[in-house]
Amino acid sequence: MRRQLIGYAVATLTTASLMSSTVFAQAVDISQWSPEYIRSIAGTEEVDTAATCSAVVPLDYTGKLTYWWTGPNEASPDIERQINDEFWAAWKATYPNIETDAQNIDYNQLLDKLRTALLGNAGPMVLRLQILGGIEFASKGYFQELRPEDVGYETANFWPGAMKSVAYDGKYYGIPTNNETMGFIWNADVFKRAGLDPESPPATWDDVVTYSKQIHDKLGIAGYGMVAKQNAGNTPFRFMPQMWAYGGGALDEASDTPTYDTVEINNEGAKAALQASYDMYVRDQSVPVSALTNTQNENQQPFIAGQVAMVIAHPSEYAKMVDLAGKATGADKPVADAVVANMRYGLIPKGPARRAVVFGGSNMHFIKPEYVDGGFDETAAKAFACFYNSPEWSTKLAWTGSNPGNLEGFKTKWMKERLDSIKFLDVTTSMLPSGIPFPVIPQATEIMNIIVPDMLQNALTGKMTVDEAADDAARRVDDLLNGL
Repeated sequence: MRRQLIGYAVATLTTASLMSSTVFAQAVDISQWSPEYIRSIAGTEEVDTAATCSAVVPLDYTGKLTYWWTGPNEASPDIERQINDEFWAAWKATYPNIETDAQNIDYNQLLDKLRTALLGNAGPMVLRLQILGGIEFASKGYFQELRPEDVGYETANFWPGAMKSVAYDGKYYGIPTNNETMGFIWNADVFKRAGLDPESPPATWDDVVTYSKQIHDKLGIAGYGMVAKQNAGNTPFRFMPQMWAYGGGALDEASDTPTYDTVEINNEGAKAALQASYDMYVRDQSVPVSALTNTQNENQQPFIAGQVAMVIAHPSEYAKMVDLAGKATGADKPVADAVVANMRYGLIPKGPARRAVVFGGSNMHFIKPEYVDGGFDETAAKAFACFYNSPEWSTKLAWTGSNPGNLEGFKTKWMKERLDSIKFLDVTTSMLPSGIPFPVIPQATEIMNIIVPDMLQNALTGKMTVDEAADDAARRVDDLLNGL
């Protein structure tokens, strides 16, 4: 099915505009990306953020900046709040004459507050949003064109997948501040007891189906921690890598130059991925029965109890398991400690088409002057964007579980410190080249959080066959894109 574009046009980025993101121009060689390569480049380069940004904006510039973002809160780790304080102190010391009004706005309130502010021409100059949040506003004409070169950096030193997330109608509207991907986690002891190689994860998604059944049949526990809850972001973050691996997609977001005008959620690859999930849930009954109402949070207690063998999650999952083990008591304590000792991280399995993972993170945007309260100070905004997206702060501000948007950050001493202190970070980071952003269109959230989970539910509950569920999802996506 072809999408009839109504109200706006989404154009394919030109080949020339994407060539700057090839491996040949990059400061780090993403063709070698692996845990070993990441560790080999960490700590090999010294950076001077003030010197870099002085070439963009003189350090004695006098101006004003307004900035909105979602930063640390009371529940954040101490180190995250500490680094945030260090950042603002360093910014003030570097550009002491730029008066800064920065508002840390709750994640669940930021989008609504921004929508209201823009309608009243009362937005901030600079904004940092989750990776897909910006496309809604770029499509409505609120954002300025913006790319790394505007603030002293090269597009080639940002992930191609990240640059896709700020591309709209053939133009760039932001700078990726941080990027994140997940990894595949398994319990080596469970693998051993089930007759599987304890140090080798499943290589393919077909293997996941096979391993899950073998674990369930031999040990009577869930093999794979499936997540299929309706209206929950956890669901597409775990199912879309499977769909992309088999060659499917919501649209054509997995292609090198997506046009977002072809619905692919019911192609053969998408149906194969849905069939694999059906086989685990219905045919083999090798995943939790509660998968239909589970987010990843609901997998954590069964995993620490040794009742789920495989899950997809962030590097922070290890820290969560250590925390849960520390709180375990009685007979649960040795079980939990054994699970932590046997946690392993690996690459998310491949499919017939590719290895894939959801490419997450956040982006920085400049709002058009007419929508900014008090006008737009372009020079101050550029100084701030240079400072924030520097190799130094791009790395430090991503400390607790993400990765620097600026690839130069991987060469810094701070990246080496992170790799030495955050277990399994190198494994999940090595998934970045396989990262695919959700479709960069305003309707992406409804597609991913509503239509994709509904498709899974329709198939897994038997309400529809696999083919019917995929075709129903395709009709809904097509109707959504056509404004029906």
